[in-house]
Amino acid sequence: MSDRSTFSTLAAVVLALGLLFAGWNIGQGLVKIKTQDRYVTVKGSAERIVDADLLVWPLPHTVGGNDLAGVQRALSANTAAIRKFFLDAGFKPEEIVVSPPRLEDRWAYAFGENRAPERFRYANTVILRTNDVPRALQAMRNSGQLVAGGVMLDQGAMPEFDYTKLNDIKPALIAEATANARESADQFAKDSGSKLGGIRTANQGVVAISDRDQGSPQVKKVRVVTTVEYFLRD
Repeated sequence: MSDRSTFSTLAAVVLALGLLFAGWNIGQGLVKIKTQDRYVTVKGSAERIVDADLLVWPLPHTVGGNDLAGVQRALSANTAAIRKFFLDAGFKPEEIVVSPPRLEDRWAYAFGENRAPERFRYANTVILRTNDVPRALQAMRNSGQLVAGGVMLDQGAMPEFDYTKLNDIKPALIAEATANARESADQFAKDSGSKLGGIRTANQGVVAISDRDQGSPQVKKVRVVTTVEYFLRD
């Protein structure tokens, strides 16, 4: 066999081995890509029932009349009565805020028969902001005393309850929601004949605080939902 023939044979063998090795690598890469493309998306949630720890209670009130000095005195008297009501209930002066008064001259742009019987409407809002929610609930039950004393409260302003210690319970809620998501993923993997791999992506989602029900806004429901994607392995 000539040297040229021997060289050609060796070159062909090397080329064949190279193609075989390259094909094996490509095949392994495709298997890896295919394996990485297999994943499951699951959601996990966790809830806590907590008591509100902040109350903001606005009490708007209005007086009317044709004598400006008279309506000013009446508004001042009502404002003082509301402040006294809160102080007598045990709240601190710094928990009570009085908004600037609002004066409306209803005759300014009305003439003749279009004029309202009362020319002036004078109003402001006394706001209670407190962390003593149980005491505030008791004051709400006694608020009829203000009406009995001649203070006409405007309708429509509702007390607002809030929960401000979310950061104290948030880590535990997220951990519980993530564990619930993992449990769902494990079950899916078993049902599909697969094994659960690592986390592909994770999203904490939204932390929502809502009233437990319409009748008890002072009791809150905190809910956390997480979305997690896990790889699946054969």
